[in-house]
Order: sequence, then structure tokens, then C-alpha cells
Amino acid sequence: METAEFIRVLDREGRLLAEAAERAGTDAKVPTCPEWQVRDLLRHTGMVHRWAAAFVAEGHTASVPAADPPDLDGTELTTWFREGHRHLVDTLTGAQPDVQCWHFLPAPSPLAFWARRQAHETTIHRFDAEAALGGTPTGIDPAFAADGIDELLLAFHARPKSRARSAEPRVLRVRATDRDDAVWTVRLSQEPPAAVREEVGEADCEVAGPLELLYPALWNRLPFPSVHGDASVAALWREKSGVI
Repeated sequence: METAEFIRVLDREGRLLAEAAERAGTDAKVPTCPEWQVRDLLRHTGMVHRWAAAFVAEGHTASVPAADPPDLDGTELTTWFREGHRHLVDTLTGAQPDVQCWHFLPAPSPLAFWARRQAHETTIHRFDAEAALGGTPTGIDPAFAADGIDELLLAFHARPKSRARSAEPRVLRVRATDRDDAVWTVRLSQEPPAAVREEVGEADCEVAGPLELLYPALWNRLPFPSVHGDASVAALWREKSGVI
């Protein structure tokens, strides 16, 4: 996917998140993040949007901490979220392709990184907001979902800070049932997960399903559509891989 496509996804998903949050109300529980209410979701995502925008807009070349979100609630909080989301979209849209700033995963460029990362960040939290609202969530494009699984398995959890580790070596297979080339092999050990987007060797456990369900499931927002083999490996992923 191109950077412009990620920005379009970010734009749409942020608007959907705000709409769902507004309809659910800031007191609503977020079942996909059990310790949160919608106000926590808005504060967190709004804070992340402003943090991300600052790297691109201000050209920070090293990590800087995010500012604490304001103590707002209700309509004021939703407005604050929308303003931060709009600022992020506008910042990414107007940035020069060769802008230089800090980023924390491999990417073709800093701009490509921030557009991709924030598109996925916002999509997962839009899913959270719609879970708080109830009903059927907005669908996720399979190509975008596959990219999100790539980012999660090949980059996000490849970092030293990943907690998705196993005392004994285990292999988890992730297989999409709606796209032949979407299969991942994840080697779990006492080191950070080592993943490739291909079928390699035997797996102890395979989780499978449509991409738009596998994607949030790997982010621990849904149960795995199906689990085959040693279910304890899938359970280990759910226990150890959690990221807000």
C-alpha cells in the first residue's frame, strides 16, 4: 500500500472512531480493552495522534515522550479528539516525502512509517470504539488487514520489548482462508518472535480465518476464528502479546 492510501484509511477510521464514541458515550465500557471506558480510549488515541504528528511537523530526530491528555470529558473530549485527528491527517498529507524524523519500525521513509502506523493504530481503536457501541463493526479491507498482520508480526513484535515469548520453542502458523498468499510462520522462543510471511516447516498450532477477523484477533480484540493443533500456543499468544 502507498503512503497516500494509509492516510486515507487513517482519515476514515478516525472519523468512524469519533462517531462511534459519540454515540456510545464516554462512560461506556470498552469490552475489547476491559479496563477502559470510552473516555480512556479517546484520551489515549488523541494523545498518540498528537505525539505522532509532532515528529513529522517538528522534525524530531529522537524519541520524545507524549504529553498527557487534558482532563476533558463528554463533548469537549470528543471535539479534542477530532481536532488532533484532523491535525495528524493534515500534517501527513502536507509533509514532504523526504521529511526526516524519528520512527521506530523499519519503513521506506519516516513519512511512510507514520502514515502506516497511525492507520493501523486508529483502525484497531476504531474497532474498540465500535465494540463499546455494540452491533456489527465496520468491515476491514482484506489487503489492509494483511498489511496490518505483516506490521504486527514482522515488525512490531520483532522488537526487543515484545513479551510474546515462550520458555520452550513453539511455532505458530497464521493462515488466511480468503487469500492464498497470506500465511505467516511465527517462531516463539525466549527471544522476540521471529516471523516470516510464508509457510515454513511444521507448526505446533495454526490459527486461521478471514483476514478481517485474523487482524483484530492477533491484536487480541477478537477470539481466533479457528485454532488447530496445540491450543496452548494460541493461548500463549493471547496472554503475552497484548498491546494497547
